Amino acid sequence: MPKPVVLIAEELSPATIEALGPDFDVRSVDGTDREALFASLAEADAVLIRSATRIDEEALAHAPKLKVVARAGVGLDNVDIKAATTAGVMVVNAPTSNIVSAAELTVGHILSLARRIPAAHASLSAGQWKRSSYTGAELFEKTVGIIGLGRIGALVAARLAAFDMRVVAYDPYVTSARAQQLGVQLLSLEELVAESDFITIHMPKTPETTGMLSTEQFKAMKKTAYVVNVARGGLIDEEALIDALNAGEIAGAGLDVFTSEPPAEGSTARALTELPNVVVTPHLGASTDEAQEKAGVSVARSVRLALGGDLVPDAVNVAGGVIDPYVRPGISLVEKLGQIFSALATSPLTSLDVEVHGELNDYDVSVLKLAALKGVFTNIVSETVSYVNAPLLAEQRGIAVRLLKDDVSEEYRNVITLKGALSDGSQLSVSGTLTGPKQTEKLVGINDHALELPIEKHHVVMLYTDRPGIVAVYGQKFGEAGINIAGMQIGRLAAGDQALSVLTLDSPVSDELLDDVRTAIDADLFRQIELAEV
Repeated sequence: MPKPVVLIAEELSPATIEALGPDFDVRSVDGTDREALFASLAEADAVLIRSATRIDEEALAHAPKLKVVARAGVGLDNVDIKAATTAGVMVVNAPTSNIVSAAELTVGHILSLARRIPAAHASLSAGQWKRSSYTGAELFEKTVGIIGLGRIGALVAARLAAFDMRVVAYDPYVTSARAQQLGVQLLSLEELVAESDFITIHMPKTPETTGMLSTEQFKAMKKTAYVVNVARGGLIDEEALIDALNAGEIAGAGLDVFTSEPPAEGSTARALTELPNVVVTPHLGASTDEAQEKAGVSVARSVRLALGGDLVPDAVNVAGGVIDPYVRPGISLVEKLGQIFSALATSPLTSLDVEVHGELNDYDVSVLKLAALKGVFTNIVSETVSYVNAPLLAEQRGIAVRLLKDDVSEEYRNVITLKGALSDGSQLSVSGTLTGPKQTEKLVGINDHALELPIEKHHVVMLYTDRPGIVAVYGQKFGEAGINIAGMQIGRLAAGDQALSVLTLDSPVSDELLDDVRTAIDADLFRQIELAEV
């Protein structure tokens, strides 16, 4: 039997080739040469890439045998995940390969800002000796505020604690017990920006977190404060940052990521690189020899698992491995239920039950527990969430997780419910099912309210006292704003009781409009849900 063909489309470390082992026919190609790439993909079972090779719908059309695309790194901007999923091709990456490198770069930016190292270097290199011009500040006993206490945020906290800094953090999904383990004090975002001397952000980029440090936050900061972003471009409002720096509202910034990369002429990103109180690096978070080697070895192991038919923990689009065809459609559903659950949660999660009811009771559904955790953490941590690190993320946060199943499902062949306890003492449950020959993913319950609504990208969930005219109020406000309501379901326990309304929208809604509607209907719960690709 011929060996499976593994195509190396970019330069990878020798350790990557070694990790593949002798069981494959390893070939090389310049992935930036599209014609050569297409020709080589014709016989490839797997392709390993970094950031320069684009694996899109056109490339996949030339790869009839392809089973796995492996990106030796974290980001997947150069891989069309949706097209790969449609083609039945697994996509894997190396989600934890750069966390130490990113944490250390964060500390490097903080030290560079505090001691003015880049400016002093430039001055001395130009033949000047201006010691008094570059007086800096010690980190000792200063306060550092970490926004996002995930894997990277926790590593930053540990390193800066060694400088005898006071470490505070904002993360609505981290319990006080977890923060205490890390030696970190949890604060509100408002408290953190007001008290911190240095602020570093480590959040995923979502509609909710884009621009989360903006004019309001800069005005509340100390004039001597510095902000650092090595996570995602756009988490800091670049235009507001320029204004704050020019107005002297904050002392400076350290940036490794930008809204446009490389910064285009005339862009806010380019303007930031030209300011004297800004330290910039060209997206170097993962640019260490160690991170590159970890990434290559990690994806090589994933390729071995994928081509061997085993479960691939770092797969981002499918679980892989020996999963019954009857169970597999539920993976996407459960991931989306997890995202909905975390969007509705009012405080950090302390325990989670993944309940599987119906005919699925006869199958191995352990992958659904992983899918639920992956969905819950997808939009609330900065690192890429996979089937391997999702349980670790739960363990780090002290979240107890159980998989429960039985064969009782009264209304549907199968119902999957995520039921969790939150740190404020409340309970939350979200239920879904698959219906019809097309296996349509549907939301069928939130807490005690029964629904049946196809799961789409944009939803708004509202809980309010049921009374005449409410639907007309929010319908009119969305209509006047040009927001089309594509679908709606209302569930209530009794007339005059609280009603839960779930809207399906064609587009996202601005925060201003959400606040306006929330006030107009006096909602007890009001959440916009925007689902990430699964």
